[in-house]
Amino acid sequence: MPSYRLSDFIARFGGELLGADVEIQQVATLEAAGSTQIAFLANPKYARQLAETAAGAIVLGDKARALTDKPRIVAANPYLYFAQISTLLNPPRRPAPGIHPSAVIAAGAQIDPSAAIGPFVSVGEGSRIGADCVLAAGVQLGADVQLGAASWLHANVVVGDSCQLGERVIVHPNAVIGADGFGNAWTGEAWYKIPQIGRVLIGNDVEIGASTTIDRGALGDTVLEDGVRLDNQIQIAHNVHIGKHTAMAGCVGVAGSTRIGAYCTFGGSAMILGHLDIADKVNVMAGTLVGKSILKAGTYVGQYPVQSHEDWLANAAHLRRLDGMATRLKELERKVGRFDADQGE
Repeated sequence: MPSYRLSDFIARFGGELLGADVEIQQVATLEAAGSTQIAFLANPKYARQLAETAAGAIVLGDKARALTDKPRIVAANPYLYFAQISTLLNPPRRPAPGIHPSAVIAAGAQIDPSAAIGPFVSVGEGSRIGADCVLAAGVQLGADVQLGAASWLHANVVVGDSCQLGERVIVHPNAVIGADGFGNAWTGEAWYKIPQIGRVLIGNDVEIGASTTIDRGALGDTVLEDGVRLDNQIQIAHNVHIGKHTAMAGCVGVAGSTRIGAYCTFGGSAMILGHLDIADKVNVMAGTLVGKSILKAGTYVGQYPVQSHEDWLANAAHLRRLDGMATRLKELERKVGRFDADQGE
């Protein structure tokens, strides 16, 4: 395992070194770190752990610089700095370039010699695989798929015909990109399937979580711009457009033809209905149902706070009577208004 001194991190990532220039082999939490590991403090509520940690060094912010005498790096963003150190110390194990004998590659596919194609991979006619790409075991690419340089598709990822993925895209196991969208017309007696003839277009530096599904467009394309981050088990429906650097936590669902702006965040299990517009820099909290367009940046929430079953029943009973209560309140306001008028007020 490679090791670095704190000064090596300073040279790469900046920051201020306080204390000894110790050697570091790995990252860890404040609670679990040992003498050759570096931990970080970004949340003040964990400051009490500084007195007990066995970490060899700490990354912390300027306001916390005096909370410990241990060797430490003072950084403007301790969490990001720690992530950069972790990336340096834990590079992914890339397989050697080449095509596994069990892979099935169409005669017209183009694969850069530096790419690594794993066992039982299938690459369709006319597809193009860029330099330094990795296709792990069981990946299936349809016809005319384009995969940009240094992208990594983990085991059993499926990419449908004509979809395009940019550079440095990471797709985790069992994700499906470019399946048919949910398009059906009612005949009066049964559903009639509508052909889904669009594509999925994915920009650079996008990461897609395990078992996430992104449907191809019905007519136009489903689009994920640069830097989008999708967690596990997310559903993106046909013709959705997601702006750059938007992030979604697990189990979010986005219905068809919704347009989501840049730099948005969505908490776990948020649900966004179809044909909506979401502005840039919108934060939707976990479990929120978005049923109308959001045209102004900000934080939006729609959950009902957790409570005992008894309290919920009582409040639900009140909710059922709200309409009648509102009607009676308006009548009282009218009577009070007439009374005030009679009194000359």
